[in-house]
Amino acid sequence: MAEKFLMPKLSPTMEEGQLSRWLKKEGDKVSMGEPLAEIDTDKATMEMQALANGVLRKILIHDGESAPLGQLIAVIGDANEDIAAIMNEAGAAKTAPAQAKPQPEEPTPAVSTPAPQANGNQGKELTAAASSGRMIVSPLAARMAAEAGIDLRSLQGSGPGGRIIKKDIEAALSQPAGAAKQQGYPRVVETTRFQQAAVATASAYRDEPMTELRKTIAKRLVTSIGPVPHFFLTSEIEMDRAAEMRRGINALDPDLKISINDIIIKVTAAALVQHPAVNASFQDKHIRYYEHADIGVAVAIEDGLITPVIRAADQKSLSQIAGEVRELAARARSRKLKPEEYTGATFSVSNLGMFGIDEFTAVINPPESGILAVGSVTPKPVVRDNEVVVRQIMRVTMSCDHRVIDGATGAKFLQTFKKILENPLYLVV
Repeated sequence: MAEKFLMPKLSPTMEEGQLSRWLKKEGDKVSMGEPLAEIDTDKATMEMQALANGVLRKILIHDGESAPLGQLIAVIGDANEDIAAIMNEAGAAKTAPAQAKPQPEEPTPAVSTPAPQANGNQGKELTAAASSGRMIVSPLAARMAAEAGIDLRSLQGSGPGGRIIKKDIEAALSQPAGAAKQQGYPRVVETTRFQQAAVATASAYRDEPMTELRKTIAKRLVTSIGPVPHFFLTSEIEMDRAAEMRRGINALDPDLKISINDIIIKVTAAALVQHPAVNASFQDKHIRYYEHADIGVAVAIEDGLITPVIRAADQKSLSQIAGEVRELAARARSRKLKPEEYTGATFSVSNLGMFGIDEFTAVINPPESGILAVGSVTPKPVVRDNEVVVRQIMRVTMSCDHRVIDGATGAKFLQTFKKILENPLYLVV
């Protein structure tokens, strides 16, 4: 009997998934538990497994397209089985929302790019301006082109309606270096009056659908910066001794590769244990206090931000923390994290110091009650014992949920954090 294959829920916060790529094609035999496709969720790329034995009879959602949870995306059955009833049901499900609520026609923007028309696929496609009209690109192809530095205007799409798809990018990558660029628009050497007039018009643009990750970030920010009453505390910290300790540890064993951020995570965990009122979260009718410090470490990835969690960081050594951060960050950037590895932090650390940012404020990730925004370490003149000396200074700003953390509570936590970081031998006492 034919089996319907629905878009599965692959993460706790997932509401829809985007087909990254099918690992099987129509007509292929599949076995239960065999990887069938890769799906981009709101946080990671995960494998979707076959739930039955048989033949992949029909694929309804193609590479780069998205579908909400529970939508039919494929059919598995016997090779000669009649699946007409299932396909009719799928077709009715697609047309019912459109019949119930017809979409109003969108006005055409006052630019040279024609407005996207409302149909089933174009809402999930990248629409860009091209000299001959509209250029349609699947999100997966757009991402691959951006990573490879390929000019999409130089390609002829092989998908429906001239849509540029994954295999078009792969074909461009297989060409000799520079071939794709040579097919693009010629370089303008002389500017004519017609060209000057064209430049004076409104800029062409492209509308690119948000990835599942960006959609989730947008939704969570709305539930944080508005409903959560933020307040901020900033402190300056001398980092000379922490930097000296880092150099000493790495000199003993270069393979450890301890970073300043690893030390900050360890010190954050130590300070949270001493201030349990900060290691807590608001739960509507009660406040939850955590026994261990599970530290979320903000990692920038291609589509946004994800926070892998260092579990029980208060009980781990610097070398353990350093190893876990490197391993989790690498898998976060390749979108291979499991849901339990990026959810459930009790407090977070976001470090933009490596980008030359001196100071910033971070948005709390509910239900956590605090996040530490870490700036760069820079040499600054300071007064010590009535003398001007140069010290390595770092500014940190703590964002606090005022429903859980009062001003004095947050200030005491930062005092402890500063004391340990300026005197890191406290970590071994």
